[in-house]
Amino acid sequence: MATPLPAAAGAILPFPPRPQPVPLLLSPPQLAGGEAERVRETLEAGWLAPAGPTPAAFEAALAETIGLPSVLATASGTAALHLGYRVLGVAPGDEVWAPAMTFVASVAPAVQMGAIPRFLDVVETGWTMDPGLLAEELARAARRGRLPRVVVPVDLYGQCCDLDAIVAACDRWGVPVMVDSAAAMGATQRGGRHAGRGARLAAFSFNGNKIVTAGGGGALAGEDAALLSRARQLAGQAKEAWPHYEHETTGYTYGLSSVLAAVGLAQLAALAARVARRREIFARYVAGLAELPGLGFIAEPAWGRANRWLTVLTIDPAPFGADREVVRRVLQAAGIESRPAWKPLHLQPAFRDAPQVGGATAAALFERGLCLPSGTGMTEADQARVIDLVRSCARA
Repeated sequence: MATPLPAAAGAILPFPPRPQPVPLLLSPPQLAGGEAERVRETLEAGWLAPAGPTPAAFEAALAETIGLPSVLATASGTAALHLGYRVLGVAPGDEVWAPAMTFVASVAPAVQMGAIPRFLDVVETGWTMDPGLLAEELARAARRGRLPRVVVPVDLYGQCCDLDAIVAACDRWGVPVMVDSAAAMGATQRGGRHAGRGARLAAFSFNGNKIVTAGGGGALAGEDAALLSRARQLAGQAKEAWPHYEHETTGYTYGLSSVLAAVGLAQLAALAARVARRREIFARYVAGLAELPGLGFIAEPAWGRANRWLTVLTIDPAPFGADREVVRRVLQAAGIESRPAWKPLHLQPAFRDAPQVGGATAAALFERGLCLPSGTGMTEADQARVIDLVRSCARA
């Protein structure tokens, strides 16, 4: 009997392959509905570059949203942080202090500028920079005659840090604060102030996984118009006000394109609804899982309102019956994306020689922390599937 030949490319097979389930992602982008119209208007007006009316309109809308008067739209959140470090005078050999638990972008631009990062531990409630530890370390640094050039707290997973306490500790020694609010659009802190307000500078991100996205991009914002004007000049290759190209220093191509700004404008209109939806998703996770022994969630302080960008679960394996990695692999096998909490930067090989203060709390949270799917487009059935799979890992 002849061996059947393999099917030719494009041939119709007798039994079509079984359709694969659509993966459930951690925080996929979601259209707000007005993006196409905004982009069409921008293109018809002839704008593509990071100039013209659309980036300016996006900056104005963002300023109104966050309550900070001076806003510069940038090519990324990392670019915003880089510009912030530059205008705050970071130089080679300076120290930049940040929480141990954050994404590498919080300090990467400063390190690339020759600065030395110092990582401080976080509080177990909220997972953000410990203000008491910061105050103690600033006093020690003052006695050594080596204060940091900048302190960079982080609004982790959309949970505001205790910015007032951090700024108060830094003001005593004249140290500026630039807060990394990349994931905190729509979150609020004391007095109902938007995330970022109260720091010398605040950096935001509109990456594809954020609550509102431009498909990329970021922003640097603050009260100091002169500081933001300097950042704007640097973002445009540091061109001086001459008819020819005159440069007293070097800069960057860090402006946000008009097309991405148009997308961002449409997305900002959906911010309040998306924060409400993420908070609903968080509440449903708590309702479905909180009674299981060994499980916990990032606590929200009474003085703030998180946007719950990502719901992060903590798993104590002894009472629960499985560790973080077991749960992650069970979800992965079912086509569900999850992710360990940020690995503390003092444990990263890139920063093996960086000074640190404490770190045990951040390390323990990394070992136990798991980010669950939190996208605003997730259905209740999707979330119920995640909850059921997590529950299936618990000790019977």
